[in-house]
Amino acid sequence: MTHFTTFTMLLLGLCVTWAGCVHRIQVAPLSASASSITIPRPLQAVVSPIALEGPDHRPGIVMLEWSHLDLEQAVVQYLQQRSTFASVSSDPADLTLRVATKLTLTSHSGLYRYRIRLQAEMSEGARLLKSYLADQTAVGSSVRWVTASDRDPIEIALQAALEDLMGQVEADRSIYISRTEQPSQKLSDDKPSPDG
Repeated sequence: MTHFTTFTMLLLGLCVTWAGCVHRIQVAPLSASASSITIPRPLQAVVSPIALEGPDHRPGIVMLEWSHLDLEQAVVQYLQQRSTFASVSSDPADLTLRVATKLTLTSHSGLYRYRIRLQAEMSEGARLLKSYLADQTAVGSSVRWVTASDRDPIEIALQAALEDLMGQVEADRSIYISRTEQPSQKLSDDKPSPDG
């Protein structure tokens, strides 16, 4: 065997090993429970592609692959399960929630930390109603040998960020109540009493 052939086989082996080590994750953050605060309007969820930042502010995270489709499905399923809105889908609706997601990986004290930052905007048609920011961190392990070492803390951080985001949205319920409801409520409140 020549040195060139040996080197080629070694390089090929490293490539196969490296490809086998990529953590292709899928997450399923669950709402703790259905919300007691409801906004009886349909919602369109628009989820932007994920921005990944590795240690030292480097773009991308080595050995991690998290698809935009998986993130989009996870966010929509979370919102559907939470039941704040009458319905949630990726189809056009009364309200639109646009969500941009950034995942940052850092290492402190020998442990990996996964930070999820959600920047969201709620709009009605072309009109921006409110902007939101949710930022949550989960601590992982000291090594990233298996897929779960990335997936589990990312799922925890995403779930916490979605809980935070929806808590903020629900606190603004009065902004999102349909205008068709408000006049009828006002009329009933303005009815004169039998006494005068």
